[in-house]
Amino acid sequence: MSRIGKRPIAVPKGVTVTIDGQTVSVKGPKAERSWTVAEEIEVRQENGELTLHARADTQRARAMWGLSRTLIDNMVTGVTTGFERSLELVGVGYRAAMKGNDLSLQLGFSHEVDIKAPAGVTFAVPKQTEIKISGPDKQVVGELAANIRKLRPPEPYKGKGVRYAGEKVRRKEGKKK
Repeated sequence: MSRIGKRPIAVPKGVTVTIDGQTVSVKGPKAERSWTVAEEIEVRQENGELTLHARADTQRARAMWGLSRTLIDNMVTGVTTGFERSLELVGVGYRAAMKGNDLSLQLGFSHEVDIKAPAGVTFAVPKQTEIKISGPDKQVVGELAANIRKLRPPEPYKGKGVRYAGEKVRRKEGKKK
């Protein structure tokens, strides 16, 4: 039995949840998100909370129960507070700058790397070596941060590259003379 799926989802004030068949729509102050729940799952709204119940006791129903609960909870969190990922640039000459709403990176290549902001996602560059990505969709924010990190992952000898804020890079010892 899913321990995650059993937990109710609290709906804060200012957030409207609409259930239309298997489609759950969440509208809040920051954005509006919707997702279609699997047929094996039933969503109920009562007393300012959402509860999910599995219609059958199959392996797929149990898997979808926990997944659906987590995704709907992430939608509620996204439309109220949003999600944020921070990246750090480590290396001589590595820096970030804003070009309108888009991000421009200098990562030691012969050219600048420009990244367009997807719908609903915003970039912030508090320092030249720090990037903040924020938006209402956890999956889009995380994937965008991973794609930026993939441009120049941290290397193990000097630690240069793009890393998540607070990420520890395991260093290797260099050659002995």
